[in-house]
Amino acid sequence: MTQTPPFVPPQVQDAAHGHELAPVLSAVTRAGDGLLEFWSDRDRLDVAEKRAGDFVSAADRQTEQMLRDTLCRPGDHWLGEETHSPRPPAQDAARVWIVDPLDGTTNFLRGIGHWAISVALQVDGVRVLGVVHDPLRRETFYAVRGAGAFLNGVPMHAAQTPRLQDALFGTGIPFGQMAHIDAHAADIARLMPLCAGVRRMGAAALDLAYVACGRLDGFWERRLQPWDIAAGLVLMHEAAVQVEALNPAETPEATGTVLAACAPLFDPFAAVLRRAPPNG
Repeated sequence: MTQTPPFVPPQVQDAAHGHELAPVLSAVTRAGDGLLEFWSDRDRLDVAEKRAGDFVSAADRQTEQMLRDTLCRPGDHWLGEETHSPRPPAQDAARVWIVDPLDGTTNFLRGIGHWAISVALQVDGVRVLGVVHDPLRRETFYAVRGAGAFLNGVPMHAAQTPRLQDALFGTGIPFGQMAHIDAHAADIARLMPLCAGVRRMGAAALDLAYVACGRLDGFWERRLQPWDIAAGLVLMHEAAVQVEALNPAETPEATGTVLAACAPLFDPFAAVLRRAPPNG
């Protein structure tokens, strides 16, 4: 059944780049309907392994092509998980779409209902729009820079949990032959005794959206790809989440390493994780 795209509040429509949002919401809603059709018949999907533990299917490829055909204007660059522009776009390229058509592919293929579509638009080097769409729950998280963040038309904000011991965090655990497995295991060992829990749900884009709406108090992960985090960074910026890289002299956009938490918790949370080895 076709879903109705979420309402776009007037303050978003009137913001710079606000006019870009409604077409994106329509596109991800349609793409989500297509993924739900794949979801109902997953056993017939043609699946390939890109590397140990990292899979791609016809659902990923067809969804990305549909989004690219719908969103890209002549001259736009495309940075997607499954397809890229012929040459990687420069950091300051005029318009770049940064897209993960199915974040949480392993969950999707295993019948675990935590996966999403992630779309961000970068203009002149600034990420100005972010959308994370969860078709199963019919939840769409979206933000335009300077106009706030919303969940299905309702404003959303970061949590205000005051104490680390009461906080719930999300993370992504490395797999296969990733070199930073030991460093991440050490992160968890340091943090777990100090907080209310750590969740590894398997879709970074949704995890970042959950921080933006206050379901999680924070999130961290190393070496993510641009399409994993681009939309989530916009959401968190507009929801007043504090975000840095593990090394405060770097940026998540440049390193793929994200350290995010609601403002009352950021300093103690970051202090725990920054006790990691410098090259972890």
